[in-house]
This record gives sequence, C-alpha cells and structure tokens, in this order.
Amino acid sequence: MISRRSLSCLLYVLGLLYSASLVSAGDIVHHDDSLPQRPGCNNNFVLVKVPTRVNGTEDMEYVGVGARFGPTLESKEKHATLIELAIADPPDCCSTPKNKLTGEVILVQRGNCSFTTKTKVAEAAGASAILIINNSTDLFKMVCEKGENVLDINIPVVMLPVDAGRSLEGTVHNNSIVTLQLYSPKRPAVDVAEVFLWLMAVGTILCASYWSAWTAREEAIEQDKLLKDGSDELLQLSTTSSRGVVEITVISAILFVVIASCFLIMLYKLMSYWFIEVLVVLFCIGGVEGLQTCLVAFLSCFRWFRRIGESYVKVPFLGAVSYLTLAVCPFCITSAVIWAVYRQRSFAWIGQDILGISLIITVLQIVRVPNLKVGVVLLSCAFMYDIFWVFVSKWWFRESVMIVVARGDKSGEDGIPMLLKIPRMFDPWGGYSIIGFGDIILPGLLVTFALRYDWLANKRLKSGYFLGTMSAYGLGLLITYIALNLMDGHGQPALLYIVPFILSTLIVLGHKRGDLKTLWTTGEPERPCPHVRLQS
Repeated sequence: MISRRSLSCLLYVLGLLYSASLVSAGDIVHHDDSLPQRPGCNNNFVLVKVPTRVNGTEDMEYVGVGARFGPTLESKEKHATLIELAIADPPDCCSTPKNKLTGEVILVQRGNCSFTTKTKVAEAAGASAILIINNSTDLFKMVCEKGENVLDINIPVVMLPVDAGRSLEGTVHNNSIVTLQLYSPKRPAVDVAEVFLWLMAVGTILCASYWSAWTAREEAIEQDKLLKDGSDELLQLSTTSSRGVVEITVISAILFVVIASCFLIMLYKLMSYWFIEVLVVLFCIGGVEGLQTCLVAFLSCFRWFRRIGESYVKVPFLGAVSYLTLAVCPFCITSAVIWAVYRQRSFAWIGQDILGISLIITVLQIVRVPNLKVGVVLLSCAFMYDIFWVFVSKWWFRESVMIVVARGDKSGEDGIPMLLKIPRMFDPWGGYSIIGFGDIILPGLLVTFALRYDWLANKRLKSGYFLGTMSAYGLGLLITYIALNLMDGHGQPALLYIVPFILSTLIVLGHKRGDLKTLWTTGEPERPCPHVRLQS
C-alpha cells in the first residue's frame, strides 16, 4: 500500500533497466571467432553434450564446445559411439604421447602449443577424439592458427571447462574405466516457450490498455458531467485528486534513460549474491502492490465486493484503506514470500510471471504518456539505450553489460527477477526464454495511449490507432524472436525491432487521418461543449 506515485517511479526505472530479450541456454562466454573461415576450418561453433559412464554405470553429463576444425558431431545420442577415455602423457599433448592409444578419447590440458597442433599429435597417436580442458570454468571457441590455410583433421575436437576436466582426471586416476559419448543435439527452430512468452507480453499490454482506457473514459465522463453542471470548483478538485496517475514529460523521459544507465553500470560493477537479494526484495514489494491493485480492481467488478471496496478504515501510517484491500493484502504478501523462498526451484517461474505481469499492468495503469511527442522521445531514448548496452558496451567492457546483468553473472543466482520467463520445453539444452519488463512497459505506454485516444474520440477499432499499434508491437516482438533464433540464442535488444514498428505505424496513421497534430500536442480529442457526451 505504497503511494501510487512512489510505486510508479520506482518500478518504472527498474523495468527500464532490463529491456533485453534473451535466451538462457548455456551460452558461450568468450568469442574467439575473429579469424576468417577457410577449408578444413569452417565449422559452426556448437555446444556438445558429453555423457559419461564409470565402470559401466551412468555418471555425470558435461557440456563442451566444438572447434572450428575437425569433423561434425552426431546430433543424436543413439548414433554417438561409446568410447573409452585416456589421459594424455604429457598432459599438454604438444608431443607424441607416451601411452599407446587404440582409438580412445584423449583428455589434454590447454596451453604450450596451438589447438590444431594438439589435435594433429593426438590423431597421429591413434586417438579417436580429443577433449581439451580449458584453464577456467567458462568455454573458449577454438579456431585455427594464422597461416594454416588448409587443415586435414579427422577427429572431433571439444573443449571442456576446468571443473569438468578435473572431475574426469580424478575418476581415471582412481583406476576406474571411464567411457563417454560426444554428440551435439540441434535446437528446434521455434520453441513453444517463445510462443507462450509472445502471448504473455501481448496479452499483458492488451489488458493494461483496456483498463487504462476505461479509467480515462470514466474520468472524462465525470468531467463532462461537472462541466454540464457548471461546477468549476468541483471540476478542479476532480482533476487534482481523482486521476492518481503520473504523466511523463520530455525531460523525465530523457532522465529515465540517464538514471537507468547509471543504475545498470552500478549493477554490473556490484553484481553479487547480496545485490540480487536487494533486487528480490524490491521485486517482491512491487509484486505485492501490483498483485493487490489488480485483484482489487478485478473483484470490484462484482457487486458484493464493490461494496466492500467502497468502505474504508483508517490505518496508522497508511491513512484510509478499503476493507477489500485489507482482505487481499495478506494473500499478496504470502504469494510474494513463497516465491522469494522457493525462487530457486524449477516451478518458481510461475510465481515470478504472475507477480511480474501484475506489476507491469499496474505500472501501465499508473504511468501515462500524455501525447505522441513524449512517446517518441521516450521510445527513441530507450531504443538507443537498448542498442548501446547490448551491443556497443562490448567495445568498452569486453562483454555485453545488459546481458551480463540480466543473466546475473557472478551473483550465484539464475538471473535477475525483473523478467518474465518460461522454460524452453523442447530445447535439448534447456534454459529459459525471457523478456525484460522494459520490452513490455515502454512500448505498452504508447499502446495504452493509442487506445485511450480512440475511446475518448469515440473511434471504432478499424478507424482508430490501437489496432495498428498493437499489431506493430506484436510484429516487432515476433521479429525479435526470429532474430534471436538466427543469432543462435544470443541476447537481442527487443526495442531495436519494436520501436520502429510502433512509432512509424502511429505517425503514418496519424498523418493519413489528419490527427497527427492533435496526437503530437494534446494527445486528447477536443471536447469544447459541455453537452457533448462520451459513450459509456
């Protein structure tokens, strides 16, 4: 039961921070793919599954990355051959191994010579594949050396992180027989999770838009009644007290992006377990308020609950609070606490999405874009913000700041909470399809503005602007997911695709229908006469 103005300012900034659409599915951290491809060194980089057996019993499954060179791997486990593992002697495999190989997979350490040299030595010694242990816990893309124009390598090459390599070495040194398979399952072109996430994002904006438009129309009808009665004093009281919304200005639109950028850098520099805990607390506060607001509004549609909602009681420090709000508040707090406690569980995404959607709808109800001019400034700034922190930031920080923050790297947590997420259902690599709050809130502000204008101007669906902007958002988000799959799951700035569609659609339609000046300046149709009544 925080004040609406404080809540909207807090949550709007938090939502703006995380506007990259990402897919989390074991992404490779380092990208050593600057050298050009050439014959024998033109493989696509792929993730590789390495299931193991110890003395015939199934054991750990590791994940590695295939090299630019060597033959391609099988895509199905049933076609992958089970091969025994051997440890290289010397460990770096830069010279002929002392141990005799008869088709084993050889495990070698990174360093002292090139990846291609190690592979050629292992192949000449009789190995059927080579596993190279990285010197850190991440994965490194292995490319060919300069000057190696044509390579004739006929054994698979896979890199494993250092912890996986140490585990395998320890097992072999315990005189156990380790056998393994190497295969690289392909991701589906489209996962059902992306379809559901698209529906969630579009549905959230749809619900928020109709709620916001309905509220604006009720306010306008009330103002018309006051105008008809000639009660200027009551009209002034109504406009100052009943609206309860926060309108964005051009200056605040620019400041939001500046503040969000500063806060994003702070998150990037201070990312840790305790910092994620702070974000969890903030998310829970916002989620409680959002869920409470949505539940009260929904229940108020029923006559019996409406009576309870119109009865108030004074609460210390909070002032007048309706009985309905007090009734749903414990349920909302309990829901947020349960999610916070069990957020590491596989089913926690359900609670996170429920809290997140409620929060987004509440923000879109409270925060409003007053006209197209402010909307253009806001989305243009967010457009540049998204591109800069996803792509351009790599030049200064050697990694995408937005992606690192969204994934929650170095925090020990599975990403930040300010995201809608759905587990990838048919992806053999697992992970989540996720979308940042900013990718829904920011375009949603302009979509809700369009529907408010249509309702106040009594425009039909086909002649209004809501259908066009809503379709533009859905198409932009769809193209985002197409780009996401074409980029092999690497994070994409959704606003890069959404903003041009929405702005161009609204501006072109407004110019064509002669409403562009009104949309750009006032954002509301003219209603000069008191007797002009809105359709209720």
